[in-house]
Amino acid sequence: MKNPIKLAVFDMAGTTIKDQSNVAEAFVRAFSKHGYTAVTLKEANEKMGYPKPLAIKEMLVAHTPEGERVSEKLVDTIHDSFVDEMIQFYKESPDIAPMDDALEVFESLQQMGIKVGLDTGFSRPIADVILERIGWKNHPLIDITVCSDEVSKGRPHPDMILKMMAALGIGSPSEVIKIGDTEVDINEGLNSGCLLSIAVTTGAYTEAQLAPHKPSHIVHRLIDILPLVAAEIGEPVRE
Repeated sequence: MKNPIKLAVFDMAGTTIKDQSNVAEAFVRAFSKHGYTAVTLKEANEKMGYPKPLAIKEMLVAHTPEGERVSEKLVDTIHDSFVDEMIQFYKESPDIAPMDDALEVFESLQQMGIKVGLDTGFSRPIADVILERIGWKNHPLIDITVCSDEVSKGRPHPDMILKMMAALGIGSPSEVIKIGDTEVDINEGLNSGCLLSIAVTTGAYTEAQLAPHKPSHIVHRLIDILPLVAAEIGEPVRE
């Protein structure tokens, strides 16, 4: 065996869960409800992957006259609206579905002796609705999930990955790989010291947009990570 890998950490929306700008659209609707009608879908997409209260605060600052303070109460109010929008979407939309190859990848990794974790910029209430809806709540192929409201600092900080490592008894980030579809996913992996920080083009960003953030690899399908992992651990990909 070459490099041991004990844990693969995947993002949720846009990486393992299909997202056709649904999260960004919920952002725009939440802002609009509170009078911020100039917030665009492009701006919202640029904040994908961040902890949602932080993303909301940064967007509010951009739409607030210079010198005026953005209150935490307003951030919380818009976040509450965003949570309501997302929970309604994930409960009711027929579009909610996992990426086609997600479970196949999880199973292949577990056959290699690698645990599977999910982390997300969502708070736990949204994440639980998603996991319940697609049948991933307590799924045997998913060993652990961590949400941004369960740590001191969300992505791009390493807190969520460190929390998983502690829970699973993993001693070094060099035994962990990170997979995600945004800049902050890449940076979370890099900031954590992960062996690999792999970007996928299944979400909001193209290869050209992801490349400047220096992921270890860029793939176009989740299943494309399997040969990368196999090469690192010195094992063939199991069919």
